[in-house]
This record gives sequence, C-alpha cells and structure tokens, in this order.
Amino acid sequence: MPAPSRTPQPVTAGPILFPPYRPGHSAGGAAAATQRIRSVDIVRGAVMILMALDHVRVFSGVPAGGPTPALFLTRWVTNFCAPIFFFLAGTGAYLYARKAPSRGAVARWLAVRGAWLVLLELTVLRLTWTFNFDYAHYLLAGVIWSLGLSMIVMAALVFLPTPAVAAFGVGTILLHDGVAALLVHAVPTLATGGAPWYAALLYFGGPIQLGADGPTLFVLYSLFSWVGLMAAGYAFGAILRLEPARRDRILLALGLGAVAAFLVLRGIDAYGDPRHWSAAGDGRPAWMRFLNTSKYPASLLFTLMTLGPMFLVMPALERAEGAASDLLALFGRVPLFFYLLHIPLIHGVALLVSVFRDDGGLHWLVGNHPVMIGPAPEGYRWSLPLLYAITVLCVALLYWPCRWYAEQRAARPGSWLRYL
Repeated sequence: MPAPSRTPQPVTAGPILFPPYRPGHSAGGAAAATQRIRSVDIVRGAVMILMALDHVRVFSGVPAGGPTPALFLTRWVTNFCAPIFFFLAGTGAYLYARKAPSRGAVARWLAVRGAWLVLLELTVLRLTWTFNFDYAHYLLAGVIWSLGLSMIVMAALVFLPTPAVAAFGVGTILLHDGVAALLVHAVPTLATGGAPWYAALLYFGGPIQLGADGPTLFVLYSLFSWVGLMAAGYAFGAILRLEPARRDRILLALGLGAVAAFLVLRGIDAYGDPRHWSAAGDGRPAWMRFLNTSKYPASLLFTLMTLGPMFLVMPALERAEGAASDLLALFGRVPLFFYLLHIPLIHGVALLVSVFRDDGGLHWLVGNHPVMIGPAPEGYRWSLPLLYAITVLCVALLYWPCRWYAEQRAARPGSWLRYL
C-alpha cells in the first residue's frame, strides 16, 4: 500500500545518503495476512544494530560485563538481541504459515531454511569470524546454528495446534531452569564442563570433540531454551493478527506482566536464574549483579528481562514514522542478509584499525574466534568512543547493500532469496 503522506521536510544529507524505504506494511489484523507488520520489522532492525554493537565489542577486545557501568551497560543492552531474534523468528514462521498452501509446505520451508542456517554457521560464518581456514581444529555452534536447529524442530511442531505450540514454548521457558537444576543435582559433572555431547548440544552447551582427531565444536547456544523461545514466538503471531486495539492491550499486559515477574522473581532470588545476585562476591555493585542474568543457556529471568520491554514498545512502534524507524524496518526485513554481511565487515574494519594503530592485534584477529582464544594482546583494547564510532560506521555501510537486497527479494518472492 502507498506510504502515508507526510509534511514536506527540508532536504538534508541524511535522506540523500539514506533515502527512506517503505514498502507495504500492515498495522495488524486478519485482513493484512500477506503484509509485513511494521513493529516486528522495527524491533528486529533494532536488534540487528545492537547485535552489530556487540560484535564490534568482541573484535575490540573490550570485555563483556564490566567492571565499569559504561562497559557493563554496553554489553547488557545487547542481551536483548538473541531472545528477540529467536522469538520473532517464530513469529515470522507463523505469519508465513498463514499464507502457505499447507502445513507441509511450512514444514518443508522451515526444515530447508534451518538446515541452510546450520550449514552457513559451520562454513561461511566460521570463516568470517576467524579469517582462517583451520576447520580441522575449531568450529563454533553460535546463534545461527541454534536458530537453524530450532527451525528444524519447528518443522515438526507446526503440525500441532497453535495452543499446543504455545504450551511447549512457554513450558520450556518456565521449566528450563528447574530441569537444569535437577539434572545437575543428579549428575554434578554437568555443571563443570563434563556434559556428554548430547547434553552439551541440547541443554548445557560447551565443547564437543568430533572424533579423536576431529575438530572441537564449541556449542555456545544449546538447543532447548532457544527452541522454546521460537515456539512461543510462533504462538505470539496469532496475537499480532488481532484487531489493533485488542492486540495493543494484550501486548501491554504481556509487557507489564513480564517486567513485574522479572522484578519479583529476581528480587526473591530463588528461582529462574543460576546466578544469585544477593550473594556478593565479585566486587560489582548490587544493581549490576541484579541485571546480570544468564544467557548461555537463556534463563527464565533473562527471557523475562528482555522480552518484557519488547512487548511494551511494540504498540508505539507500529505507528512510528520518520527516517529512524524506516532505517530500522529496512534492516528488520533482511536480518539474515545483514548478519552474513556484518561479521566480515566488522572483522575487516577491526583489522584496518589494528594496522592503523599498530597495536599488535593482527595475529589475535585471525585466530580461532576472539571469544575463545583468550583476551586481546596488551595495548590492543579499544576505547568505548572508538567502539561506538566503528559500530555507526559499519551500520551505515550496510544500508545500501541491505536496501538492494530487500528490493531484489521483494521483486522475486518465490526465488531462493527467501532463504536469506
């Protein structure tokens, strides 16, 4: 549908460099089943930018989680990325299912796309994270791997009624921490890196040795907690098809409920996260320990902390206008394409920064993933202003490729491009 009319604005450098891209969006409702929902694209676009910030931080040598408030919050704000990424991937699957000819077609699409994501993680993304071909010694099962496996599981779940998928997703989120505690109580070595391969893959994460002389597969995102988020997001898609006023009331109720549940459960500090903030010991202030919930795997409190604010802002984002929301919506339309480009771009820029500064970081930047090979060399670590400046630069450089790809995919909706 045509973009709504706007009051003419003076021409500035922003629109010339980054002209708005606004294909048809929907404000929700059953009549708009084949159109995109603007708030979903905006949230997903914001997530991609935060993800870029976190990945610039990885290559910058800046440690995660502190010790200063600025460093802590730089990492903490990016915690919203993964849970929202998985949740809205499930929502996208639901919206796709509404226009698919059959559940079998949806299952095939999810299975093929999921397998494609796993392959991309182990080949293309492994190369762009490391800039080396040392596949015989190191593989990373990161967010795209887990997203792909979750889609393969969803290919089976889509044959269930939506309430059953919702029960699976919400039940997994609520019970994951309790089940993990019971498993660790029964087998204490699970908590100390002694998980067998299937436990690492499904629940606890960690290294998996692929044969006596094969590579080590490091599972950063185990399957169980994340597939629950995707299943819950799938059921959430039904809410977005309601008429706007009712949908917005439900979103506000979900958001307030999630935030309140997080505050109460985190305050009690008894269930929902293995990190107990009330037990001081690491020297950080109480507010940092309170917000420092567990991401690997995603705990109940981590999920409530990140999804609650998303629910609260979605009603306002559905009506958002202007260049900023248009930019976010563009990135949100092509999240996988953005992801595939932003890792090598950030990595390449980090190499250029290292050459320019002559900081001794070149060898570290072509090792087997900066997170896994130890801290950056002395003198390499970036300042926070440089970290944020490089993030802005990389996001700006991604605008035109993402716009081109969005136009290409919109022009050929039935082509292989839909798998990106």
